[in-house]
Amino acid sequence: MKPGIHPEYRPVVFQDRTTGQSFLTRSTATSDARIEWADGNTYPLIVVDVTAYSHPFWTGNQRVLDTQGRVEKFRRRYGGRTR
Repeated sequence: MKPGIHPEYRPVVFQDRTTGQSFLTRSTATSDARIEWADGNTYPLIVVDVTAYSHPFWTGNQRVLDTQGRVEKFRRRYGGRTR
């Protein structure tokens, strides 16, 4: 790697804004906010809107779209028409 052109890759804590859950990982993201982690060290804190802790797909709260109902509604509205 070329020296001096890559950002520093270090431990960072990401926190879910909705649930408050946090996890420690490595990243090049920077922040002035700091948090003390369970291991006693202080890490930069990045607050994000969506993580696996709050995303509907991973929490099981995902809505299933009723495509059959949408198709039937379309056919009722436009089904009898021809070009």
